[in-house]
This record gives sequence, structure tokens and C-alpha cells, in this order.
Amino acid sequence: MNLKDLDWKPLALVPVLALLVLPFVGSPSTWVTLTVAGLAMGMIIFIIASGLTLVFGLMDVLNFGHGVFIALGAFVATSVLGAMGDYTGSASLWRNLLAVLPAMVVAMLVAAAVGLAFERFIVRPVYGNHLKQILITMGGMIIGEELIKVIWGPQQIPLPLPEGMRGSLYFGDAAVEKYRLIAVVVGAIVFGVLLWTLARTKIGLLIRAGVQDREMVESLGYRIRVLFVGVFVVGSALAGLGGVMWGLYQQNVVPQMGAQVNVLIFMVLIIGGLGSTTGALVGALLVGLMANYTGFLVPKAALFSNILLMMAILLWRPQGVYALAK
Repeated sequence: MNLKDLDWKPLALVPVLALLVLPFVGSPSTWVTLTVAGLAMGMIIFIIASGLTLVFGLMDVLNFGHGVFIALGAFVATSVLGAMGDYTGSASLWRNLLAVLPAMVVAMLVAAAVGLAFERFIVRPVYGNHLKQILITMGGMIIGEELIKVIWGPQQIPLPLPEGMRGSLYFGDAAVEKYRLIAVVVGAIVFGVLLWTLARTKIGLLIRAGVQDREMVESLGYRIRVLFVGVFVVGSALAGLGGVMWGLYQQNVVPQMGAQVNVLIFMVLIIGGLGSTTGALVGALLVGLMANYTGFLVPKAALFSNILLMMAILLWRPQGVYALAK
């Protein structure tokens, strides 16, 4: 997306929401803590949703089995981090990163490999048929959850934060958890890499051209199917990365966690505009902030606050804040 042509009004929704809530929270320090927590939650959701955004926006595939890659990434992280106790138990943040980064890489590789098989045997036969895609990918997720239970067991498994990532940093009277700041940084890096890849690289150009006119690109000798399979694999890997982040955020994992997060993901995609990476970022940040603000101010409204947010956005822009042009 060209920055000169970017509509900045949707981006303004995030600071506007934060500023509107400030008088109701009252304490500036509490507001800072809630805002950073909301941004961190939103960034983690964005990492997960960005993969599904790519798959739908570029391949027109409704993958309701996306949650299995989230859960898989989180469970792989429990195994990797469990074997690196000397690093996770250290108070040094750098030693913690030497454990967390390999866990993220392994989780992404495993999720990517499973995603490749998922696309080949489950998604490929139903290209072009959204109803069949929904049904068969949901079935694939159920099977995936059962396989996770076979390998890791059906019980909840703890995924504690490494020692150096625990605790908070203080900015005046405002306490901000270290891990939440790390989540914001990782989410920003993922967003930047995705935008750069799609807008500035030859692969990104071919993918976007293939969406617009597949036959023309194939006539030039490029294999669009291979590119699209690569998109699905990358989307699965991002879900695996998001699963690690979400598991550390919750500090425990269960086989059904992917299905639970799926609800938030599809809210984000609908708010952002199906297929838009920038829209997914805006939607994820709004969902994260809304969840944290309402959880503090009106706990009983927290469960449906994001549904109200989604309804309000769709009344304003029925196709989402950034509809993907095809």
C-alpha cells in the first residue's frame, strides 16, 4: 500500500479510543498500564491473524483450521523451553532470549511443515468453494487437536515466562510488564517485514500480480500455484509464532487454545477488512485495547465488548476499515 494513498482515519481510531477512555480510568498511571497491556495483546493477536490475512487476501481461502497451527506452535514451545531450563531460569534477559528465539524458530518450522501438508491434502481439493473450505478446515482443526492430545496429553501444560522476562518496568508510577513490551516490539517487526515483503520485493510483486491476474502472470512463466502454497506455509508459520507468544502471554497451553483464539482472529479480520495487513493491525490493536479497558472498567461487559466494537466499525465501514482491492 502506498503511504501517499493511505487513508489515515482508521489508524486514528487506536489513539482516539485510548484517549476517550482516559477520563473514565482516572489514574494516568493505571491508564498507561492498561494501554500497554492492550497494545501487547493486540500485537500478539495481529501476529496470529496476519497469517490468516495473507491466506484469505491472497489465496481466497477461508481456513477455519488456522487455530491448530496456533496450538501446535505453543506446545512445541513447551517442549523446547522445557529442555532449556538453564537458560529460562537465568535472570539475564539475553540468556532467556537464547531459549525463546530457538523455541520460536522451531515452532514456526513445525507449523510450516504441518501447514504444507494441510494445504496439500485438506485445502487444495476445495479451492474456490468457501462452504467446503469452512467445513473441511474445521474438521482438520479437530483432527489436529486430537493429535496434539496424543503427543502432549489432554491436560493443561504450564508455559511460564523465563525468569528475566518476568516483572515490570516502572515509568513514573506506571508499571509495565517486560513481556508486554517485548510483544509490542515483536509485533511491530512482523508488521514491518510483511509490508516490506509485499510492497518492495519481487516475490511480493508476483503474489499481488497473481491475485489481480493469475493467467497473465502464469503466461510470463511464473508458477503462481507454488507462490500461493508458499503463502499458506508462511501463514501457518506466523500462526506458530503467534502461538508461542500467546502461550507465554497466558503462561499455560491447552489443545483447544487455537479454537478459542480463532474467535478473536476473525473479529480482527472482519474489522480490518478481509485480506488487509494494515487493517489486521488496526483491528488487532482495537480488540486488544477494548478487551483490557472493559475488563478493568466494566468486567461483566468484557465478553461482548469486542462484538459491539465490530458492529460499530461495520456500521461505519461495512467492508472493514481497509477493504482489499482486487
